[in-house]
Amino acid sequence: MAQQDSSPNSEQDTLYEQVGGLPFFTELVERFYKLVEVDSVLRPLYPGDLGPGKVHLARFLAQYWGGPPQYSLERGHPRLRRRHMPFPIGQAERDAWVHHMTSAVRSTDISIENAELMTDYFENTATLMMNRQ
Repeated sequence: MAQQDSSPNSEQDTLYEQVGGLPFFTELVERFYKLVEVDSVLRPLYPGDLGPGKVHLARFLAQYWGGPPQYSLERGHPRLRRRHMPFPIGQAERDAWVHHMTSAVRSTDISIENAELMTDYFENTATLMMNRQ
Protein backbone atom coordinates (compact mmCIF):
# COMPACT_ATOMS: atom_id res chain seq x y z
CA MET A 1 0.00 0.00 0.00
CA ALA A 2 1.18 3.47 -0.73
CA GLN A 3 2.28 5.62 2.16
CA GLN A 4 -0.42 8.08 3.06
CA ASP A 5 -0.18 11.70 4.19
CA SER A 6 -0.80 11.83 7.91
CA SER A 7 -0.44 15.57 8.40
CA PRO A 8 -3.11 17.32 10.48
CA ASN A 9 -4.29 19.20 7.38
CA SER A 10 -4.84 16.01 5.42
CA GLU A 11 -8.32 15.52 4.01
CA GLN A 12 -8.12 11.95 5.31
CA ASP A 13 -8.76 12.53 8.99
CA THR A 14 -9.01 9.02 10.44
CA LEU A 15 -6.29 6.42 10.50
CA TYR A 16 -8.78 4.09 8.81
CA GLU A 17 -8.95 6.45 5.83
CA GLN A 18 -5.22 7.22 5.84
CA VAL A 19 -4.19 3.57 5.55
CA GLY A 20 -6.71 2.66 2.86
CA GLY A 21 -9.73 1.35 4.75
CA LEU A 22 -10.82 -2.23 5.34
CA PRO A 23 -8.45 -3.77 2.74
CA PHE A 24 -5.49 -2.58 4.83
CA PHE A 25 -6.85 -4.13 8.03
CA THR A 26 -7.74 -7.37 6.26
CA GLU A 27 -4.18 -7.64 4.95
CA LEU A 28 -2.69 -6.68 8.32
CA VAL A 29 -4.68 -9.44 10.01
CA GLU A 30 -3.63 -11.97 7.35
CA ARG A 31 0.02 -11.11 7.98
CA PHE A 32 -0.49 -11.38 11.73
CA TYR A 33 -2.25 -14.75 11.54
CA LYS A 34 0.49 -16.23 9.34
CA LEU A 35 2.81 -15.67 12.28
CA VAL A 36 0.31 -16.97 14.84
CA GLU A 37 -0.22 -20.17 12.82
CA VAL A 38 3.36 -21.28 13.51
CA ASP A 39 3.75 -19.91 17.04
CA SER A 40 3.95 -22.63 19.70
CA VAL A 41 2.82 -20.25 22.46
CA LEU A 42 -0.16 -18.65 20.72
CA ARG A 43 -1.49 -21.25 18.28
CA PRO A 44 -2.96 -23.48 21.02
CA LEU A 45 -5.10 -20.55 22.21
CA TYR A 46 -6.84 -20.24 18.86
CA PRO A 47 -9.55 -22.49 17.39
CA GLY A 48 -8.78 -24.88 14.54
CA ASP A 49 -10.52 -22.63 12.01
CA LEU A 50 -8.86 -19.23 12.06
CA GLY A 51 -11.17 -17.77 9.43
CA PRO A 52 -13.88 -16.28 11.65
CA GLY A 53 -11.32 -14.76 14.01
CA LYS A 54 -9.57 -13.07 11.12
CA VAL A 55 -12.81 -11.45 10.00
CA HIS A 56 -13.67 -10.33 13.54
CA LEU A 57 -10.22 -8.87 14.20
CA ALA A 58 -10.07 -7.00 10.88
CA ARG A 59 -13.53 -5.50 11.43
CA PHE A 60 -12.74 -4.61 15.04
CA LEU A 61 -9.52 -2.83 14.08
CA ALA A 62 -11.18 -1.04 11.18
CA GLN A 63 -13.93 0.18 13.50
CA TYR A 64 -11.51 1.17 16.26
CA TRP A 65 -9.44 3.28 13.87
CA GLY A 66 -12.43 5.20 12.46
CA GLY A 67 -14.08 2.83 10.01
CA PRO A 68 -17.67 1.63 9.87
CA PRO A 69 -19.20 0.00 12.97
CA GLN A 70 -19.57 -3.41 11.29
CA TYR A 71 -17.94 -5.23 14.19
CA SER A 72 -20.32 -3.81 16.79
CA LEU A 73 -23.35 -4.29 14.55
CA GLU A 74 -22.53 -8.00 14.25
CA ARG A 75 -21.01 -8.79 17.64
CA GLY A 76 -22.11 -6.05 20.02
CA HIS A 77 -19.81 -4.05 22.24
CA PRO A 78 -16.20 -5.27 21.88
CA ARG A 79 -15.72 -6.03 25.62
CA LEU A 80 -12.17 -7.06 24.86
CA ARG A 81 -11.17 -8.07 28.36
CA ARG A 82 -14.31 -10.12 28.88
CA ARG A 83 -13.98 -11.87 25.51
CA HIS A 84 -10.37 -12.81 26.26
CA MET A 85 -10.88 -13.93 29.87
CA PRO A 86 -11.33 -17.64 29.01
CA PHE A 87 -7.85 -17.75 27.48
CA PRO A 88 -4.75 -17.91 29.67
CA ILE A 89 -2.87 -14.75 28.79
CA GLY A 90 0.32 -14.21 30.73
CA GLN A 91 3.48 -12.32 29.91
CA ALA A 92 4.67 -14.88 27.33
CA GLU A 93 1.36 -14.84 25.44
CA ARG A 94 1.15 -11.06 25.58
CA ASP A 95 4.72 -10.65 24.35
CA ALA A 96 4.28 -13.15 21.51
CA TRP A 97 1.04 -11.47 20.41
CA VAL A 98 2.61 -8.01 20.46
CA HIS A 99 5.71 -9.25 18.63
CA HIS A 100 3.64 -10.75 15.80
CA MET A 101 1.26 -7.81 15.51
CA THR A 102 4.15 -5.34 15.54
CA SER A 103 5.89 -7.39 12.84
CA ALA A 104 2.71 -7.37 10.79
CA VAL A 105 2.37 -3.58 11.12
CA ARG A 106 6.02 -3.02 10.21
CA SER A 107 5.62 -5.19 7.12
CA THR A 108 3.07 -2.74 5.69
CA ASP A 109 3.74 0.49 3.86
CA ILE A 110 2.06 2.99 6.15
CA SER A 111 3.51 6.15 7.62
CA ILE A 112 5.85 5.88 10.59
CA GLU A 113 3.42 7.95 12.63
CA ASN A 114 0.49 5.63 11.92
CA ALA A 115 2.63 2.56 12.58
CA GLU A 116 3.66 4.00 15.95
CA LEU A 117 0.06 4.82 16.86
CA MET A 118 -0.98 1.29 16.06
CA THR A 119 1.88 -0.46 17.81
CA ASP A 120 1.43 1.69 20.94
CA TYR A 121 -2.24 0.73 20.99
CA PHE A 122 -1.44 -2.97 20.53
CA GLU A 123 1.17 -2.96 23.29
CA ASN A 124 -1.13 -1.24 25.77
CA THR A 125 -4.20 -3.27 24.91
CA ALA A 126 -2.32 -6.57 25.01
CA THR A 127 -1.11 -5.69 28.50
CA LEU A 128 -4.72 -5.08 29.58
CA MET A 129 -5.70 -8.54 28.27
CA MET A 130 -3.29 -10.29 30.63
CA ASN A 131 -5.15 -12.43 33.13
CA ARG A 132 -2.47 -14.81 34.44
CA GLN A 133 0.80 -14.36 36.34
